[in-house]
Amino acid sequence: MRRVFILRPEPGASRTAEKAARLGLDAVLHPLFAPHSLDWTPPSPTDFDALLLTSANAARLAGPALADFCALPAYAVGRATADALRAQGFTQVVTGEGDGSAIAAMIARDGHRAALHLAGTTVAPMDAGPLSITRIAVYSMAALPADPLIRQAMEPGSVLLVHSPRAGERLAEHIVQTGRADLHVIAISQAALAACGTGWASLQAPVRPSDDDMLALARTLCEGLGR
Repeated sequence: MRRVFILRPEPGASRTAEKAARLGLDAVLHPLFAPHSLDWTPPSPTDFDALLLTSANAARLAGPALADFCALPAYAVGRATADALRAQGFTQVVTGEGDGSAIAAMIARDGHRAALHLAGTTVAPMDAGPLSITRIAVYSMAALPADPLIRQAMEPGSVLLVHSPRAGERLAEHIVQTGRADLHVIAISQAALAACGTGWASLQAPVRPSDDDMLALARTLCEGLGR
């Protein structure tokens, strides 16, 4: 069976691995980053009429100050982020599919004008449209040391899952151009795909930027390679 390498940080890596196992995939966890909380000064909740989170890590690592915003309607990109908000006591949570631009448009359509975006230090480009967004970094991703044995574990035909542009950049640093020809990359977005560089056996990104759609591509690819 072809191996699928999950490069995203925990706890998301384990969630992806559980889904992969249900699909019959041989998943290997190899996070390239680990999240760390940052000190931040919360603004006044009265300055905003909505809260926006594009990562579950923001809910987990924002700390006690996050509770100051529980009265605001909270918008989350993806179910994992929504679940993380609910675990922190939020009751008004709207789950959006797609990317940050899509949920910013949803927030504006719902009549909100000023949103507080709690995020990491690195954020994917977002079209805010008519929405006024104040972004505060509450966590960062620290790169983990490269494992010198990881390339040996990546057998020919292995599939690498890349969940962010930064992970794509880190992967390109780990595996030099001459070591890519027998490895397949599935990235969560075109931006993440581009960050991986060239020279791979194949490069794909799903139409929707979702973990489930990445795994569906991985399963199809593994089944095709197995013939």
